[in-house]
Amino acid sequence: MKAIVIGAGIGGMSAAIALEKAGFDTTVFEAVKEMKPVGAAISIWPNGVKCLNALGMKASLRVLGGNMAYMAYNDAHSGHTLTRFSMTPLVQQVGEYPYPVARAELQAMLIDTYGRSRISFGKRVTQVEQTEQGVTAWFDDGSQAEGDFLIAADGAHSVIRHYVLGESVERRYAGYVNWNGLVTIDETIAPADQWTTFVGEGKRVSLMPVSGNRFYFFFDVPLPKGLPEDRSTLKNDLKGYFSGWADPVQRLIESLNPQTTNRVEIHDIEPFSRFVKGRVALLGDAAHSTTPDIGQGGCAAMEDAVVLAQTLAAHSLGIEDALLRYEARRVDRTKDLVLKARKRCDVTHAKDAEVTAAWYADLKNETGERVLAGMIETIEGGPFG
Repeated sequence: MKAIVIGAGIGGMSAAIALEKAGFDTTVFEAVKEMKPVGAAISIWPNGVKCLNALGMKASLRVLGGNMAYMAYNDAHSGHTLTRFSMTPLVQQVGEYPYPVARAELQAMLIDTYGRSRISFGKRVTQVEQTEQGVTAWFDDGSQAEGDFLIAADGAHSVIRHYVLGESVERRYAGYVNWNGLVTIDETIAPADQWTTFVGEGKRVSLMPVSGNRFYFFFDVPLPKGLPEDRSTLKNDLKGYFSGWADPVQRLIESLNPQTTNRVEIHDIEPFSRFVKGRVALLGDAAHSTTPDIGQGGCAAMEDAVVLAQTLAAHSLGIEDALLRYEARRVDRTKDLVLKARKRCDVTHAKDAEVTAAWYADLKNETGERVLAGMIETIEGGPFG
């Protein structure tokens, strides 16, 4: 059995590795000629960590992950800690650590595990067709590939999604802009073993430790789409949006290199319930593009990969039957993650100012139990509990 995998991002590579471990042959095709991951880093929560463990990358991941032992929220203007708590109860409950990692390093780990030389780069899919016997994919260079089934992990702007759904779906602007990057750890800004978030005015500034003595940072600001902002205006933009914020935030802004800081308008896609058409299945952002507000986008793609391989390996009524069983196991789970992220997005970014003000007030009395309970519920919904 041969699988065509479209996309060499987190979802596509996880799927290819999982399928090969389950005994399938795979070929991977990637549109770009060189992988340049979008975004500086990613938080891999224990549900995603367990998926990578199961795919044989337990030791490799630990080398890349930062030590996120604590979590804290700080007041935007005074810098005072609103709440701080240990992540240990979460780890003990779910049986694994969270690992913030640099996205480029995660991508390289996945590609190296699969075999970089086996991936066909510069292959942008233009159409797919299928028969009762298999699937053919055509690429913009005129070439084609044939397999028994096809996994479309071609991202939020998926070409193949339209083929599966029979219609186009619009990306929904979530209402805020995110700036992100990597900086050397500076403990005058935040502790080296803590996920630190400054909150106020419907905005946030957050820092997570990754390997190599670095912080992954991001700034969020509710803004209209399409503003004329770029790297040339970046520091002045952030200084304006965060005027009056605490000294650590100002030091972080001063430390930034605009050339390595990303600016992203955040979108998601309304959840839909069809991931499969015959021998073609959507996976990752192609199936369930989400905002990053609960850090589950990459983890959900890893879950897809594991469940896909499990389902194909465990059933013998044919490829189409097994892919529909994959769909059945993933539709409700991923819809829940997208909508949870959207709800958290709205609270964090002051869609309703009164709701957000109440959240800020509640943080002053937060012991960590409620925050961790929500995370644990999300994590335990994954394929490994």
